[in-house]
Amino acid sequence: MSTDRLRAAVVGAGPAGLTTLVALTRAGIDATCFEKADRPGGLWAYGAPLSGAYRSLHLNTSKARTELAGFPMPAEWPDFPSHERIGEYFQRYVDESGVRERARFGAAVERAEHHPGGGWAVSAEDGFEDEFDALVVASGHNWEPRLPDPPYPGSFDGTQIHAHDYREPDLLDGRKVLVVGMGNSAMDIAVESSTVAERTFLSTRRGTRIVPKYVFGKPADQVTSPTMARLHWRLRQPITHALLRAAVGRPQSYGLPAPEAGFLRSHPTISDAVLSRLTHGEIAPKPGVQSLDGDGVRFADGTREEIDTIVWCTGYRVTVPYVDESVLGAPPSELSLFKRIFHHELDDVFFIGLVQTTGSAIPVVERQSALLADHLTGRYALPAKPRRRNDARRRRRAAAKRYGERGRPHLRVEFDGFMRELELEHRRGRRRAERNGARA
Repeated sequence: MSTDRLRAAVVGAGPAGLTTLVALTRAGIDATCFEKADRPGGLWAYGAPLSGAYRSLHLNTSKARTELAGFPMPAEWPDFPSHERIGEYFQRYVDESGVRERARFGAAVERAEHHPGGGWAVSAEDGFEDEFDALVVASGHNWEPRLPDPPYPGSFDGTQIHAHDYREPDLLDGRKVLVVGMGNSAMDIAVESSTVAERTFLSTRRGTRIVPKYVFGKPADQVTSPTMARLHWRLRQPITHALLRAAVGRPQSYGLPAPEAGFLRSHPTISDAVLSRLTHGEIAPKPGVQSLDGDGVRFADGTREEIDTIVWCTGYRVTVPYVDESVLGAPPSELSLFKRIFHHELDDVFFIGLVQTTGSAIPVVERQSALLADHLTGRYALPAKPRRRNDARRRRRAAAKRYGERGRPHLRVEFDGFMRELELEHRRGRRRAERNGARA
């Protein structure tokens, strides 16, 4: 790909798209960012069309482990800032980086068509159409709600919503609420429901370990990370189990099912309040849903509860609706990519943020963006294609062994390990480029 007057289309103005836009612009690339919302921030743009942010949302990873390396958060902010502050943070990032004029807000990409000889024709909903040399997919994967599929048998007379559409607890006031799921949103919504609802039930088919935001007086993600991050996860797991048992005990002590896998083999659930609400009886744990039953729900243990509102906290589909799947060669959640960026066959489409990380994705996408910018300007050279394929296969095998096939092994990365991996690969690629005659 020629770098002369290279034009790149960046889809999405969340953290992935913004860090990409900034990195490419600083590298001298003519980059344009397309965003459906009227402002930057992605999921942190409260009230934006694709944002699932609710009014009480705060970071689940600490500020120190979430902020951009090149744009730290204010020192006076708390360890776990609110969504308002994170939205403000990305607004300032856009303005202070000088890239606002390169972002088209209210302009969702409707179609990106790949030309047989290379390049992309991009059309947006605001009527914009143009040609680009490269396409950067940075549109995230937490915006298209996923409901139980196949649906549970039976019918339900009450109200059903997905967590993506939840904003504040008023709609749960005085209701008999069932929250289904054990992720971070499920914990937050169950806690909020328990303060206003007549009854709140929390249903889960599989157990997980719940980590408080603070452990031993420090943010939990700073107690063992990154100090222990260089150890193999199998060596770290018994240590983290011991620390967690000392801090909060076993999930079974709170009426929750025993976790199926070790702490470092599943995505952590972070909550300060849910364990307290469970022990106070304000949230009643239930097993998985068996069937819907008119004005109630039947559960896998044979019990039935009257329910009038169900909140499905059942995750999201991974989609790239503006690119034909036949062009990419696989569904987005199954794409094999080198360092989760580079396609094996197409040298003009790139992915930033198509990961599911054990920590914050924000530092990850910043580092991916820097690598991509150097690649597009010739300062970073990719290894040979067989090596890239082998690396991606190795990564998937390791992720499947650790997280299981249900855990989206193509997307899974461990935060600290992947951050180091990207840094080392960036250095190696720069040395390869220098050997090829690129300027330093």
